[in-house]
Amino acid sequence: MKQDENNFSVRTDLAVEAKDMYIKQQEKPKEIQGIITKERTEAGIQVSHVQIDEAGGKEIGKKPGNYITIYADGVKNEDTKSQANAAKILAAELEQLIRDNDIPDDGKALIVGLGNWNVTPDALGPMTVEKVMVTNHLFELNMETVSEGYRPVSAVSPGVMGVTGMETSNIIHGIVEKFQPDFIIAVDALASRSIERINETIQISDSGIHPGSGVGNKRKELSKATLGVPVIAIGVPTVVDAVTITSDTIDYMLKHLGKEWSDKDRPANALSPGGFTFGKSKLTEEHMPDTEKRQAFLGMIGTLSEEDKRALIKEVLTPTGHNMMVTPKEVDGFMIDMSHLLANGINASLHETVDVDNLAFYSR
Repeated sequence: MKQDENNFSVRTDLAVEAKDMYIKQQEKPKEIQGIITKERTEAGIQVSHVQIDEAGGKEIGKKPGNYITIYADGVKNEDTKSQANAAKILAAELEQLIRDNDIPDDGKALIVGLGNWNVTPDALGPMTVEKVMVTNHLFELNMETVSEGYRPVSAVSPGVMGVTGMETSNIIHGIVEKFQPDFIIAVDALASRSIERINETIQISDSGIHPGSGVGNKRKELSKATLGVPVIAIGVPTVVDAVTITSDTIDYMLKHLGKEWSDKDRPANALSPGGFTFGKSKLTEEHMPDTEKRQAFLGMIGTLSEEDKRALIKEVLTPTGHNMMVTPKEVDGFMIDMSHLLANGINASLHETVDVDNLAFYSR
């Protein structure tokens, strides 16, 4: 996000969030020059394409490139059919991105699982690599036994600096020099500015990646500029900070109150906690009350802008050491399902013979 250095910057690795936040901060919201957005829904799954050039990248603080976001809520809902559909979309989008970067059909791939396998929300990369179909050794040792429709694929989990004592980018650079892949697919955990996106949003990008960004510990970037070969990043938000949780909770309260306020059939005590109707209906921006009602509900805090509200919360939490990075209690199961989904999508995109429709998805 393009802001003064003294201003608070919301942590997000998702291009679609960075774009939306930038637009919201403008006095008169308008589309950003240098950014093209396209959206579609396929098999009940929303897919967003954000194309960013140099000018657009400077505005929202993202590197130029293509960013595809897949909203895969099947993992949270333990819906195996939805997970299979998301994997199929992931495979198609990843395959298209490989073609767009002029990578040959038989190009040698290196899959890099970034993250710390000892920390569950940061273990997405290593867990995905465990399920990837590795074939490079077959091409080197028994090439005549390899059927048509497969490409050479190797995989590695380089760990993190706190475990290895070495910069992750240096390890990968050494592997690239020796192995000489045609392209790299890097899988890592990300951070989001919305609790709704945790463990259900997949971002694919050809702009590279900063290892450790999901836990707020960005290392040297992995990109074509630093490694000399195209780097396609696949990331899933697995954590949010306490500022985001607090801010979103305030918004949910306001939307809930706004929904109750607009209910013509509400009882007289509907706006007291005892009168709330806790249904499962989704709260949207349409339920957000106007400034006057927000002030009536929460006083001065209700009138703060999104940026000012988050800045205030950070100012309160950070000095006390309470601005923690938080992950859902079901993170173990989420990581298993999401790593399985990602690996299936990667395998289907890299190997023509692999049909994602025939891959198994297991319900926990």
